[in-house]
Amino acid sequence: MTSNSTDAIPVALLPGDGIGPEISAAVTEIVDAAGAGIEWIPCAAGERVFRGGDPTGLPAATIDTIRRCGVALKAPLATPLGGGERSANVRLRETFETFAAIRPAAVLPGLEGHARFPGVDLVLIRENLEDLYLGLEYGLDRGVSVALKANSQTNTRRICQAAFAVAQALGRRRVTGISKSNILKVTDGGFDRIFDEEAARWKGIEADRILVDAAACRLVTRPESFDVIVTSNLYGDILSDLTAGLVGGLGVCASINLGREVALFEAVHGTAPDIAGRNLANPTALLRAAVLLLDHVGRFAAARRIERALALVLREGSALTSDLAANGAGVSTSDFTRTVIAAMSRVSAEGGTPQWRAPSFDAIEGRSWPSGELRDFLRGALPTAMEQAAGQAARAG
Repeated sequence: MTSNSTDAIPVALLPGDGIGPEISAAVTEIVDAAGAGIEWIPCAAGERVFRGGDPTGLPAATIDTIRRCGVALKAPLATPLGGGERSANVRLRETFETFAAIRPAAVLPGLEGHARFPGVDLVLIRENLEDLYLGLEYGLDRGVSVALKANSQTNTRRICQAAFAVAQALGRRRVTGISKSNILKVTDGGFDRIFDEEAARWKGIEADRILVDAAACRLVTRPESFDVIVTSNLYGDILSDLTAGLVGGLGVCASINLGREVALFEAVHGTAPDIAGRNLANPTALLRAAVLLLDHVGRFAAARRIERALALVLREGSALTSDLAANGAGVSTSDFTRTVIAAMSRVSAEGGTPQWRAPSFDAIEGRSWPSGELRDFLRGALPTAMEQAAGQAARAG
């Protein structure tokens, strides 16, 4: 899409569960008031779909709409606890092969007082399709349980390539690879080897590596030393929430799930069922996701207008939701929404720097190992691998 396009851009909208419908309504109202020219197409997913008898949580009509639009804004979806249903969030990633979860972590203007490190400005990129999230867990005899960590070379190479491509697109200067290769010498050792190979191809971008435990320590002591981080699924899941805590919490952070054909923009917080339906939710995280989406589709003026209006409201501090208000007595979701819309008349939409630019996929391999195919392969190969490992252990003993 181009910034001077006047046609409405279709965007799939997943209103989500819990507070999702409330913050979705707030954000779409703000985006529409900014004159972004977005055609919202609501799609069902998550808890209500599960309750309706669809065990996937993701109807075929929703899949078709997202594929047709190529871009979606997603509010939080409830993840089933226990039981047999798999997360609709995971199904979305696997269905559209959104292999990279991209989490910017920077302090919003006006929220410096809520951030532990006001100068933080980093991007964490997480492999999004494999590792322990393949869901291969087994209960064995004698009270033993096992979960399978599996990383393919093709998907590892792709996420490392994506990290350097994103760094280039955003004008970043350094990429840090994070693993636990001192213990996991095959899986994480393979990550390190591939990271080093890809780093050698990007002459204009610095590269270094660090172990995940040391990275966690450095993130809470010297977070400004990081620029772009790339890591595997589990480490990225944990560290991305840590980085959110550095800049104000999950309630103000957004994420991009990026694939070759589809980009999903979302708030990173949960469904908050305890305040659902009470007009108390803070829509800031989903609004930040919408700004990233507008940059992605070329609606730069609307993105800057919203970004600056939000900063003005946060800086003035008189109309904040309770999670951000100094005394905890905040305004309603609808009052916050109206205040942001009113503030748009007081800011300029000219100039500024987009928060997000999609990387060039020319530098990212198209080959991949889809999660379902990898899962099936592992189920077949695991018994043989275990027998071989047992034999090696017996010979070594």
